[in-house]
Amino acid sequence: MAQLNHKNKVVLVHGINDTFAVFNKMATFLRNEGWLVYALDLVPNNGDVGLDKLAEQLAKFIATTFTEGEAIDIVGFSMGGIVSRYYIQRLGGIKQVQRFITISSPHHGTVVAYASQRPGCVQMRPDDLFIKDLNSDGRMLKQLNFTSIWTPYDLMIVPAKSSQMGFGREVIVPALIHPWMLTDIRTMKTVAEALVEPFNQDSGVRSQDLGFRI
Repeated sequence: MAQLNHKNKVVLVHGINDTFAVFNKMATFLRNEGWLVYALDLVPNNGDVGLDKLAEQLAKFIATTFTEGEAIDIVGFSMGGIVSRYYIQRLGGIKQVQRFITISSPHHGTVVAYASQRPGCVQMRPDDLFIKDLNSDGRMLKQLNFTSIWTPYDLMIVPAKSSQMGFGREVIVPALIHPWMLTDIRTMKTVAEALVEPFNQDSGVRSQDLGFRI
């Protein structure tokens, strides 16, 4: 990896049935704090194609937006966290990404995905080979600054603990519903903190519960 900079450029990757607009509040917050923020629309956004295909879109966006080898950070929300993982773990993103933050992402799948037969949804089922394959060497993310932000009240990521990876920084923001995670000031402040955190090779879990923080 390249040497860590104080503030890398940041790519925001949205979830299922969303567009980059879901990040409007967070993007404004980060820009006001001095970051250069980028986002893309994954198409189609409804699960009609596999997450590996969406990851190829992310890879192309990054390749055409940034110079080769330029250090960047990624923030992925929900499905966007899994799309980003595929890019990092399977498409060479590990060489360019330095900080990786997921917000309410189903790292171990979600039972809600059984409600749809769309390919991208099937891949997010707990027993699907796609998610199992990513987790077979998921600990390669320890090479990055990895942060998982999640809420125990999530009804889209079931069980909610699916957002845990067992390493890196883990922050609980007790938002009451899935979409609120992106607009909760505690989430935005946690993202900003993670984006300036220096590289740490500690492989353990650093947990933080923001339930009583204002």
